[in-house]
Amino acid sequence: SIRQGWQTYYANTEYIILVIDSTDRERISISKEELWKMLAHDDLRRAGVLIYANKQDVKGCMTAAQISKELNLTAIKKHKWQIQACCALTGEGYVWPRLKGSRF
Repeated sequence: SIRQGWQTYYANTEYIILVIDSTDRERISISKEELWKMLAHDDLRRAGVLIYANKQDVKGCMTAAQISKELNLTAIKKHKWQIQACCALTGEGYVWPRLKGSRF
């Protein structure tokens, strides 16, 4: 898996940007597992987290709030984080949000 090599890039990382397919309910648990593994890594202890909830234009997709709940984002206490609803096709929602109290 390509994920096994991610740790190579963790040193000096300031931000984690994760794009979630809002229509993929089957793999959201994998995204959660990988996110929490990254957050536990010492090299990422100061990294801010930006999560794009993509494909918001698709009927029946998970909302940003639902994804936040599935990923257990409110339990993140040591990192500043933001989840942003978006649509890659239209560009809607693809802004660099300013996290409260962050360096973003």
